[in-house]
Amino acid sequence: MEDRNIDTESGERDRFTYHGGDLGAARAAFPDAPAPWIDLSTGINPVPYPLPSLDPAAWTGLPDAGAARALEAAAARAYGAEAAGTVAAPGTEALIQWLPRLFPARRVGVLGFTYGDHARAWQATGATVETVDTLAALAGFDAAVVVNPNNPDGRLVAPADLAALARHVGLLVVDEAFADVVAPCWSHAPAPPPNAVVLRSFGKFYGLAGLRLGFAVAPPERAAALRAALGPWAVSGPAIAVGRAALADDAWAASARARLARDAARLDGLLTARGATVVGGTSLFRLAEVDDADPWFRRLAVRGILTRPFAEHPRRLRFGLPGDEAAWHRLDDALGPLGTPVGPAMGRGPAAAAGSF
Repeated sequence: MEDRNIDTESGERDRFTYHGGDLGAARAAFPDAPAPWIDLSTGINPVPYPLPSLDPAAWTGLPDAGAARALEAAAARAYGAEAAGTVAAPGTEALIQWLPRLFPARRVGVLGFTYGDHARAWQATGATVETVDTLAALAGFDAAVVVNPNNPDGRLVAPADLAALARHVGLLVVDEAFADVVAPCWSHAPAPPPNAVVLRSFGKFYGLAGLRLGFAVAPPERAAALRAALGPWAVSGPAIAVGRAALADDAWAASARARLARDAARLDGLLTARGATVVGGTSLFRLAEVDDADPWFRRLAVRGILTRPFAEHPRRLRFGLPGDEAAWHRLDDALGPLGTPVGPAMGRGPAAAAGSF
């Protein structure tokens, strides 16, 4: 999954397995694809929270400490957590990078197959990282990482099972980046164990990933360590203002969850009608299995639609949701006639013509 070489056909595709959202690489690999590209390679809500009008001071002044505390209180209310243990950060990715430096560990277990930056962040600090297949196999590690619901297959682990695991590891990291679209009973944020840190993404559910906002929920001592590491003004004034408005808007959140569920079912229908098997996901993304995902990836890419392949799972593709009817129709047309399995793109696609696929 981490091979980023571009010397071979598999290496060319591997550039898209490192992270979703790399439209620059897609444009370079498929220069003749129609614009605008439809990015289905991420799990970001394609219908974002409507941006409120912002006071110009949000842009020109240093972020207000009182407003930042109010943002954390709004997040705590939304997640059922304690405000004192809720820490705002410039995205959960920043927290993923900070955790190994604040809470060092020699042996780290990651419940896989999952988001790769957790392992990379710990490895960067010299830790030995092992990916395991079962929750029980995480017992005994200095630190354990569980993505819940999991990316890319949507696997869920009950909070009671995570609490039991916490008694057998040094540090428990629970990444709840996609937890906004599952029932609150699955979240560990309301009562994290003393040795746990829960990560919550803002940008994915609210569709504002470019805002760079996320939260950690932890017992007060660990939360204080994270705040100190992030330093003053960790979150921008606009992010504070937008985050406070969005997190307080329960009506929008309920409507978004209902729409995402409908759209996820619609996407399942499109994929299964072309011979794919939907093997998991959440209502923000779907994981499909086919005989060979490479022809699917290429067929869609030459038509300006980017999906997410997995080098370690060549039969799987992850699909985000189209954002409007025009995008739905383009995806439908790109997949081909109903009842017809998706094969390679007809003719020589732009990447093939360039010798890269």
